Amino acid sequence: MDKRLLHTPDGVRDIYKDECERKLKIQDALHGVLKLYGCRDIETPTFEFFDVFSRDVGTTPSRELYKFFDKEGNTLVLRPDITPSIARAASKYLDDTEDITRLCYVGNTFINHSSYQGRLKETTHLGAEVIGGASDVQTDAETIAMVVDCLKKAGLERFQISIGHVEYYRSIVRGTEIPEETEAELIDYISNRNFFGVESLTASLPISDAGREALRALPSLFGGVEVLDRAEKLAERAGAGCAVTKLRQVYRLLEHYGVAQYISFDLSMMSSYNYYTGIFFRGYTYGTGDALVRGGRYDGLLEHFGKKAPAIGFVVVVDELLSALARQDIAVETEPEPVRIVYSEKEDARAIRLACAMRGDGRRVSMQFQHAPSREDADRFQSLCREYGMEESAT
Repeated sequence: MDKRLLHTPDGVRDIYKDECERKLKIQDALHGVLKLYGCRDIETPTFEFFDVFSRDVGTTPSRELYKFFDKEGNTLVLRPDITPSIARAASKYLDDTEDITRLCYVGNTFINHSSYQGRLKETTHLGAEVIGGASDVQTDAETIAMVVDCLKKAGLERFQISIGHVEYYRSIVRGTEIPEETEAELIDYISNRNFFGVESLTASLPISDAGREALRALPSLFGGVEVLDRAEKLAERAGAGCAVTKLRQVYRLLEHYGVAQYISFDLSMMSSYNYYTGIFFRGYTYGTGDALVRGGRYDGLLEHFGKKAPAIGFVVVVDELLSALARQDIAVETEPEPVRIVYSEKEDARAIRLACAMRGDGRRVSMQFQHAPSREDADRFQSLCREYGMEESAT
């Protein structure tokens, strides 16, 4: 046998025994939180037509997608992100008379991270999507409160939800003729808080002095709620000012939810998902190198599939969450080890009856046949039989 077959391809791995049980336990716990917020379950296919994740949608770059063809020659992809799939399904199935729909899901996603060493290419996403609703601010706050409750339920105590708003940056540069490559470089400088790079690049941009000042300040616009005061002063255009107002309103509601201590703001935060239209956020804790929560408002995404409706959602990257819990020495309670019943041929009938009775009581049982059980195993077997009122067999 070729021993290479025992190994997995680069970027994927096997999860088994204790680790797998911890993962499933966390998923069940978080799923329970989402149900408390009124979410209903949805499943979408592991692969979709390419256009569901095309550049127009604004998700993962084409070069990082796993692509293949069906018998008709259509290009299919393994889903890199579940939100566009939910948007497609919602556009097809949801009733227009329903005011608001809350959906939750868990599934694996696939991204071919060609430039990231050590990154998993298959990860498990657990998330929720809220579609419809009259007030975006109220729904935004409820969604972020749901995120906080999920992370607390997982056992985390020290974490931060960092909130930004896509309209703050977009309103500053709207109407200016910045080359696409230059803007991509600018966004990279802002995201990495490269003050020198932003200052150097904006010096020659066709933008107002106030706009240039706001862009140069963006890398420093992060922190507590007080950062919104400074952001508001720099907001030359109505769109940027409106974004700050929305963030203030959301924060006020989060105070009512009692989760304000977990909230920070970051106007320099940029998202690679172009479908976000308003507030967006990421969740961080120590012990992991990447965000373990990502989410935001995407009011235009469903329209791409033919249905006009506001929406917001988030995803918990379960693999990142488990990594953080392990590094913070936070135990995940799992089911106890199954009770082991070791029996010989002459005891097989009674052992089977015993196992059935114990499983009927909800106890986990592992049966093991041996020709000559040890004295310890035999004594344990007899003790369990007495517990369940089963007389010893004749010898």
